[in-house]
Amino acid sequence: MSERAVPFYCPYCGDEDLRPAEAAHGAWYCAACLRTFSLKMIGIGVPEVSR
Repeated sequence: MSERAVPFYCPYCGDEDLRPAEAAHGAWYCAACLRTFSLKMIGIGVPEVSR
């Protein structure tokens, strides 16, 4: 898996004009609200439930 997962919209303003940012791995720049944010995949599956 070498491809990036692409966000569909900015989590702050909801705009769809996003570009990869060079700041860090997984960083994205929103041209609408001028924010740079980072996304991180935690995992896939159902989380464990403690009793």
